[in-house]
Amino acid sequence: MAVTDEAIEKIKGMIVSGALRPGDRLPKESELAADLGLSRNSLREAVRALSLIRILDVRQGDGTYVTSLDPQLLLEALSFVVDFHRDDTVLEFLAVRRILEPAATAMAASRISEQQLDALSAQLDKLGEAPSVEELVACDLDFHRGIVQSSGNSVLCSLLDGLSGPTTRARIWRGLTQEDAVSRTLHEHRMILAALRDRDGEAARSWATVHIASVEQWLRSTL
Repeated sequence: MAVTDEAIEKIKGMIVSGALRPGDRLPKESELAADLGLSRNSLREAVRALSLIRILDVRQGDGTYVTSLDPQLLLEALSFVVDFHRDDTVLEFLAVRRILEPAATAMAASRISEQQLDALSAQLDKLGEAPSVEELVACDLDFHRGIVQSSGNSVLCSLLDGLSGPTTRARIWRGLTQEDAVSRTLHEHRMILAALRDRDGEAARSWATVHIASVEQWLRSTL
């Protein structure tokens, strides 16, 4: 094992064991290096790597702290990595979204508030019947994010947020090339919203599946 990897594993071990908890300040570099049997250089590299994936927070002049370890914060790294996807993997990202998002939508049916439903409805009303493709895709992202946030599962919300990037370009491409894509998307949004208002989790799941599958089906036919 490379010395930097060993240093990362040792710091990880301290966090997982509870020796270091969210918000804790790490001991001074010299002390921590001696305690862990590491060189200061390898410790420094490990801290740099762990700060990139939001495990540690290096505060200039104040020290290094364990972050909150909140799922949303930790999964930012997923979003960064996902941005490097190849075009030929977009279908795979859509397939993952088709598995996760309908489940989150069904969960939201029993949890989403009337105020949140009204806000989603107002969002769709503001968009109108003939939005530009770019406006529609931006609304689509916000619409689904609002629903998933209402599922009550922050990990699921962060995962889907991180996975949305690769499919954005596909959705814009579809909107520009498929004749009825805009009207179909607007209709599917309205049906998802109606199912949520009825507190019908299975109907919400079904319409969310139809919504994502239609993009997936179109993309398969064009590749």
